[in-house]
Amino acid sequence: MPLISSRQNPVVRAFRTLARDADPDGSRLLLDGAHLIRDACDAGVELEMVAVSAGRGSGTEEAELARSLQTRGTQVIAATAQAFGAMTPVRAPSGIVAIARRTPTGLETICAHPHAFVIVAVDVQDPGNVGALIRSAEAAGATGVVVCGASANPFSWKAVRGSMGSILRLPVAARSDVATALRGFRQAGGHVVAAVARGGQTPDEIDWRGRVAIVVGGEGPGLAEDALAQADALVTIPMAPPVESLNVAMAAAVLVYAARRQRQAP
Repeated sequence: MPLISSRQNPVVRAFRTLARDADPDGSRLLLDGAHLIRDACDAGVELEMVAVSAGRGSGTEEAELARSLQTRGTQVIAATAQAFGAMTPVRAPSGIVAIARRTPTGLETICAHPHAFVIVAVDVQDPGNVGALIRSAEAAGATGVVVCGASANPFSWKAVRGSMGSILRLPVAARSDVATALRGFRQAGGHVVAAVARGGQTPDEIDWRGRVAIVVGGEGPGLAEDALAQADALVTIPMAPPVESLNVAMAAAVLVYAARRQRQAP
């Protein structure tokens, strides 16, 4: 396979650019590590290019994966330590990175799902939390995730890594205006449940059946009025004092599993 040694090589620049500026619609994703790359292959996601560190000798997981992908027709290059270090934003590089091509998912597609069970993340600024939320959504059987407001880009390498591959399989859309997103879901016949710190019903009191969107976010101040105005119901997770709040990804996990339990009940 070709060997790249210069940090100024166009291939190196392509990886660096995607690491710095993630695609707004997730058409291209930066994947770091054999686990994510294997997940992409299993999900049928096209790999535009794969780069392996030249220091990963024959017999290592990364080298064997690179050779296998090359045999299947994927473009694979090797990079010296200096060049490879410029291609990955991870402090401790795994030894193999890839650029994946993903088919973007629109809000309309997510809303139109006949059994829509959607998580709407609002103003979740930490990309790791966005990724973990997407992972919880897939684990609970959600049909999609919509990321709104001042949230971190769900297609950034940190969010992709935090999702542990879930974003490669679960429909995810990014929209700036939460009110428009929720209005669209309601117009499609959906029911919106917004999570609030206090004053809402408990998760077991909510009717989670049918087409439902769970709105979480506002890691500091909570959901804004424009989001709450679109809610059909409010839900509050009961907590023993003195705890008053949970990490947004953890709160989302509690709610999606409460909903899943009811939705799967006979």
